[in-house]
Amino acid sequence: MARVLSVNIGHPRMVERNGELVATSIWKMPVAERLPVRGVHVGDDVQSGGGHGGPDKAVYAYASEDAAWWSAQLGRDLGPGAFGENLTLEGLDLTSSRVGDRWRVGTALLEVAGPRMPCWKLELKMGEKGFIERFTAAGRPGAYLRIVEEGSVGPGDELVVVLRADGTDTMGEAMRRKAAATPA
Repeated sequence: MARVLSVNIGHPRMVERNGELVATSIWKMPVAERLPVRGVHVGDDVQSGGGHGGPDKAVYAYASEDAAWWSAQLGRDLGPGAFGENLTLEGLDLTSSRVGDRWRVGTALLEVAGPRMPCWKLELKMGEKGFIERFTAAGRPGAYLRIVEEGSVGPGDELVVVLRADGTDTMGEAMRRKAAATPA
């Protein structure tokens, strides 16, 4: 059974990048309560621009199994929200999820929109130079989700795949395709 291990939210914090202060909300923390999933947000989570947020990136999900793999690779524990995800999931192979798959999570209906392409914010949070390249090469991107039907989500909620899209890219395939098309 696939389920939500944690629901994570964050708010902007200022960090230094190339001598400038910039806002990021990649530091997400688990919450105990159920949160509304509506518009382009989970609860009062904030996305701090730079290609994050909007209808096709309203919710970011990452698998606990992938986070555990990264914990082993990095030699340190990565708890819920480590990748800036709103939903830490268990029991679902996110890399094999397809664009257009629909999931019932809590009372919300979510649709897989595409993979996460890493940016400097993830590298900064991980504290690992070259992490963008490592993350891309590992092919464990997680999934950005659209909100099809508003509802609420909470820790322990079951995730049910209600529609499996045929003929579309998996998250792994979409990530490889985007990475190949992005200039170095």
